Amino acid sequence: MKIDWLKPLLGHQGPFATLHLDATPSEQAAERDVEGRWNSARKDLAQQGTPDAVLDAMGEVVLRPTRVPGPHGRVVIADDTGVLVDRVVNNPPAGTTCSWAPVPALLQAALAADESVELLKVIVDRQGSDFIRVGPSGKEHSTFQAPHDEIEKTGSARGVKRSRIESRAEDSWERNAEAIAAETERHVADTKPELVLFTGDKRVVSLVRAALTPPTAESVVEVPGGGRGSGVHEGAFAERVSEALDSYRERRRERVLAELRQELGRESNAVMSVDDVVAVLARGQVKELVLAEEYGTGNAPMNGRKLWIGPDPMHIAASRSELEAIGVTEQLEELPASVALVRAAVGQDAGLTFAPEGSVELMDGVAATLRWRDEGTPTEALASMSGDDRRLH
Repeated sequence: MKIDWLKPLLGHQGPFATLHLDATPSEQAAERDVEGRWNSARKDLAQQGTPDAVLDAMGEVVLRPTRVPGPHGRVVIADDTGVLVDRVVNNPPAGTTCSWAPVPALLQAALAADESVELLKVIVDRQGSDFIRVGPSGKEHSTFQAPHDEIEKTGSARGVKRSRIESRAEDSWERNAEAIAAETERHVADTKPELVLFTGDKRVVSLVRAALTPPTAESVVEVPGGGRGSGVHEGAFAERVSEALDSYRERRRERVLAELRQELGRESNAVMSVDDVVAVLARGQVKELVLAEEYGTGNAPMNGRKLWIGPDPMHIAASRSELEAIGVTEQLEELPASVALVRAAVGQDAGLTFAPEGSVELMDGVAATLRWRDEGTPTEALASMSGDDRRLH
């Protein structure tokens, strides 16, 4: 999972206000419902000591409509400079959570975002397409009108003329499909979605997909049942979209975990345990940070383990003296280990994956896949025959 959306937090000393709330509007009074949830959270944050200026900045953002239909949540993180993170997530929380603390609730925010997929929905017919981009800031909609308008196979029933009309119509379909494909690739280049979902006229969907070039074509899934006109069974289509997104999230997670298992098995581009992950984070080697899923729920505090950080995201170590030994003597701070690990991962554009219980064996509940390794990279091995899961060097 991409966590670059947390980058605005880097360089800020805190304290931070973190809010995760249900942003689902009701059919009757959307603004009032969200406003009620926010007012309750605002009182809680105020009791924790959050300054009014921070609360005002958060309120301005929270009360701004997401324009996302159906159930969804929102994660907002702010400090005394203003709102740093505002992210819409697929699943609303069971209850609002908020905190005013020296560090933001990174793990809970990341776990909520792990259930989201940055999606470009493309709804096509023979005349054009609608593009709906669903991302961290909500939903954006645009319409594309295809350039060729001779799309109907109607006219004289007489042989040659009818054949020409049908040929011109089919040629228009193909040209329009090529134009829609080009517009789709422009949207993908501009907004970089994780997944492109096509629906609408089946013939046009097929033609557009055939006209796409890699890597856009490789990111496409087709979900039947949608359309640009009336007659769409919205409930059934929404259920199919939800199933497609669930399937994608599972594939996204399993790709990372399969790579981790493989690399650990051959003692190659992966490490695990807090100490070894710290070592590779400090060297900028991490491709994907993997944490046991319980860390995102706050149920696995790494036995109270803490780590030291400096001003640069790759300044991370087990002790203050280790940072001082490399010349880092200012802006040193001790953080909970899980927060320090995620901060370092964000700083080197690594991804973050939460591993469900039983999916992979993790020492200390943490591991990482690597971009590269050298002689200074820690080596991992498991004595599986003996049942001893300690590292062997």
